[in-house]
Amino acid sequence: MDFINSYPAEILILLFLIITFLQSGIDKISDWKGNVSFIEEHFKTSPLKNFVPLLLAIILILEIVASFFMIYGIYDLIANDNEFYGLLGIELSAITLLFLLIGQRLAKDYVGAMSLTVYFILAILGIIVFTT
Repeated sequence: MDFINSYPAEILILLFLIITFLQSGIDKISDWKGNVSFIEEHFKTSPLKNFVPLLLAIILILEIVASFFMIYGIYDLIANDNEFYGLLGIELSAITLLFLLIGQRLAKDYVGAMSLTVYFILAILGIIVFTT
């Protein structure tokens, strides 16, 4: 359990973001049609309305890849004291959140955009913790 004492903030931030993005990705995979339908309705007046399935697929891939980097990042942090993959996963999470923010703003869902701020702050905090 020394690794928890050595990397408590890093591991907890990674776990939080893994839960967030992996669950979101699994939800998109398990209910693709429902998600596409919901997002199409959400973006019906935005410039993105004709690209929903493609953009949702891109977000799905980013969420899953970021999750796998972060999962492997926890292992690599514990086994090898290597922060590279965990940091890469967090950075990819932050980029994904920026893409989501753009979508929310274009859909004029300002409350939804604002709710992403909490996740983005955590991702930035994770980047700071990993790089200092």
